[in-house]
Amino acid sequence: MMQQQKYEAAGAELVAISLPQTEYTVTTYYIIAPAEASSNLSHFDGIRYGNREENPDNLNDLYRKSRAQVFGAEVKRRIILGTYLRPSGYYDAYYTKAQKVRTLIRKDFTDVFETVDAILSPVAPTAAPKHGENADDPL
Repeated sequence: MMQQQKYEAAGAELVAISLPQTEYTVTTYYIIAPAEASSNLSHFDGIRYGNREENPDNLNDLYRKSRAQVFGAEVKRRIILGTYLRPSGYYDAYYTKAQKVRTLIRKDFTDVFETVDAILSPVAPTAAPKHGENADDPL
């Protein structure tokens, strides 16, 4: 029995839906998430929050070494990207626009959930890689 028939046999009514802004979700995520991570993680400076380097040479050394203790390579990449997106010139050009797109994406889902109880869909175009297979490739 096909999956669709199994759901219908269990009493589900399957209907087609449209989420037109879905194609922009990954782009929107990669603008908003690093900008927010950069802002939120800036508090972990070794003074107010986070680990503190015991013997720094100066304030910059304290920040650098304290953050190096707790932030891995991927987190550092996201912070750098987010820091790039936060200055005023890029803020309006990218971050503000991404927030508007996020609102449109959310509206698509809110509208769809007015008529359905669940969305069944693949979450990736391919199977997941084996554990550790892409460990050295951040993309």
